[in-house]
Amino acid sequence: MKFSSLKYQKIKKKYLHFLKSQEVTSKPFRNKIGQLNNFYLPLSEFIYRNYSINKKTKIIGLTGGQGSGKSTISNILKILLKEAYGLNTITFSIDDFYKTYKERKKMSEKISPLFLTRGVPGTHDTNLLFTCLKKIKESNFSKILIPKFDKSIDDRLPKKKWQKVEKKQDIVIFEGWCVGATPQKKKDLIAPINILEKEKDKKRTWRNYVNKELKNRYEKIFKLIDLMIFLKIPSFEYVYEWRLLQEKKLRVTSKGKKTMTDKQVKNFIMFYERITRHMLKNFSKKAKFIINIDSSHRLKSLKFN
Repeated sequence: MKFSSLKYQKIKKKYLHFLKSQEVTSKPFRNKIGQLNNFYLPLSEFIYRNYSINKKTKIIGLTGGQGSGKSTISNILKILLKEAYGLNTITFSIDDFYKTYKERKKMSEKISPLFLTRGVPGTHDTNLLFTCLKKIKESNFSKILIPKFDKSIDDRLPKKKWQKVEKKQDIVIFEGWCVGATPQKKKDLIAPINILEKEKDKKRTWRNYVNKELKNRYEKIFKLIDLMIFLKIPSFEYVYEWRLLQEKKLRVTSKGKKTMTDKQVKNFIMFYERITRHMLKNFSKKAKFIINIDSSHRLKSLKFN
């Protein structure tokens, strides 16, 4: 779709304003207009055209390794879908559906101590997540609340701080590092993938449980997604570097609340390693759109399946 010069300038202004608000001093966004024209606008137009077929609420799944830019891209798409096509769009993360600290503590005592750490399938409130996504897609819409999770306190915020969705949405951008993930074969779970699994999951209790959760509870949730976007990073090794940048942003925005040290980040991403590597190997066949990200954290190419 071609826009008038005036409309394009308005879209560009909103887009650039958002990018400026997100920039960390040492890592400014590069080729901003090129990425707008070559990635974000074509992607937005495809979503708009897909929505226009029957004008029913569409859930867009956005997934990729930690630090790949999911939250930033979600918000860019929200801005463009509103400004360019007038679509009511909300964004939220699977991270907001983490179980409370108290609930994870119970899991850690009952199943494996590793479940105290948020992140993997099994540490989300899948009943709440499924209910929210189902309600969002219903033709007879009624007001819903989306939970909010505060990573700096490692717990869910009280209901009064949850996101209110008071009117029917055209587009829902549902992002998260494991959104759309598929279970592994049992034989692939045998060998430990890192020190964490080797030392803390010797009997494979944790990873077998995570895999079972993916197969059962998460599969029915991911079936509600209409289109999947996969941010494909060059390799898992970049997760550490980019997750450190994410933590740096959190230190600036969390106003003195607890954040992770570099060493803690390194340990933390081990929890995510198995599924991230599995998705890097297999997820390109499943996603509708694959955005390849280069080693400098730039959008390199966009592929439509």
